[in-house]
Amino acid sequence: MEKLIIEGGRPLEGRIRVSGSKNAALPILLASLAVDGPVTYTNVPNLRDINTTLRLLDILGCGTTFENGTVTVTPGTLVPEAPYELVKTMRASVLCLGPLLARLCEARVSLPGGCAIGSRPVDLHLKALEKMGATFDLEQGYIHGTCDGRLRGAHIQFDFPTVGGTENLLMAAALAEGETVLVNAAREPEVVDLANFLCACGAKITGQGTSIITIEGVERLSGCEYRIMPDRIEAGTYLCAAAITDGELLLEDCPMFELEAVIAKLREMGVYIEEKGDVVVARRNGGGVHGVDVVTLPFPGFPTDMQAQIMALMCLSQGSGMIKETIFENRFMHVQELSRMGAHITLDGRTAMVRGVDSLIGAPVMASDLRASASLVLAGLAAKGSTEVQRIYHLDRGYENIEHKLEGVGARITRARD
Repeated sequence: MEKLIIEGGRPLEGRIRVSGSKNAALPILLASLAVDGPVTYTNVPNLRDINTTLRLLDILGCGTTFENGTVTVTPGTLVPEAPYELVKTMRASVLCLGPLLARLCEARVSLPGGCAIGSRPVDLHLKALEKMGATFDLEQGYIHGTCDGRLRGAHIQFDFPTVGGTENLLMAAALAEGETVLVNAAREPEVVDLANFLCACGAKITGQGTSIITIEGVERLSGCEYRIMPDRIEAGTYLCAAAITDGELLLEDCPMFELEAVIAKLREMGVYIEEKGDVVVARRNGGGVHGVDVVTLPFPGFPTDMQAQIMALMCLSQGSGMIKETIFENRFMHVQELSRMGAHITLDGRTAMVRGVDSLIGAPVMASDLRASASLVLAGLAAKGSTEVQRIYHLDRGYENIEHKLEGVGARITRARD
């Protein structure tokens, strides 16, 4: 099993280019199933989940190629089954339900896997698709959905803003008969990117980026060329890296608007973040950083995917801060590992109280999920001595060439095998 070995205590200096967004690329690639012409995607990150998605598309009947950040998907004869062997490793696989139902009137998809960060039920997806005419059975760990002819537009009110549910319904409704209205829809930038891609293929969608999205179904979607948006979570992680190491990083292709809530909190902590020409500059404002209070919320609130990273930074802040996790019930598994490095964190249910310490000490730590991995890398970059981050296969699901990018700005970080 691979691990990262980090010799901490070196300020990071230099340029890092932000990769394309994993969370945007996955649903957009799966939306290829709804398109009946070739599609070319650019700015696609080379990640484990991306390659898993391409294998899944191959199995479902599409032809795929991937080279130098460009993916081409060529439609073929689609099949309705997404097998357990692939879906178990990647939760986003459930997003093939909507487009397969829209194209084939049938989908058989294994119940999904992914990070063990809490319950993320797909029942909201299924209830919404049922309103459009689909019926579902659970068969030996598979969701089997069918519909009698073309899906029908419907008025769908989500109980809460579900990103995956909104994405699945966008793809299904794009090819449905009549109008679909999604109320309490997710507003995340990745949802907007998916809607914009579908529109580039001929879909009729309005309201993306708001809580009410209207989709007028069309009979077919055509191929196009589309650029995936930059990864706001990767960018936010590197903003934290500049601050936690007391360095200065220049981020290329950094999505400022999509990071507004994160940037506001980092500035409140004492981090200088400004656009200068084609880069975003990040460094401490002189002196140390200060503890703040953070509550994770759906977009445009503070993203749960940045909670672990800002916690690592708060571990070395002056004073104390509070982090309340409202999205997932089991997303503090990195706390124990940060504590092994000398962090002072007290947990009370979904709330963490972080009291800043003068320094962290390198130690062997184990990643429990994707963003927890990133927080441990950040802590290792700032810690005294050597840190070994184990189980980094989580990290490889969401960060493209992270050790090479960090090496390029002065980090002492190497990948090794146990």
